[in-house]
Amino acid sequence: MAYLVYVLCALTSLACALLLVRGYREQRVKLLLWAGICFIGFALGNVLLIIDVVIGDRQDLALVRSMPVLAGLLVLLYGLVTES
Repeated sequence: MAYLVYVLCALTSLACALLLVRGYREQRVKLLLWAGICFIGFALGNVLLIIDVVIGDRQDLALVRSMPVLAGLLVLLYGLVTES
């Protein structure tokens, strides 16, 4: 059951990213681009979480799966600071 929730979270993050990037292409508001890139990082983190659950006890990917999320948050923070 948890696996299904992880997949749904990844799909939701990917859908948000696609909608934000599409909004950026239409309106050219830079904050939409930064938020879209952030959600791409969230989606990658969720995909890596799914891979970590599938691999199981063989290897812990906690640090690896946190990197895209951190990168996405840093991109969003950069966008918020530069657009203010």
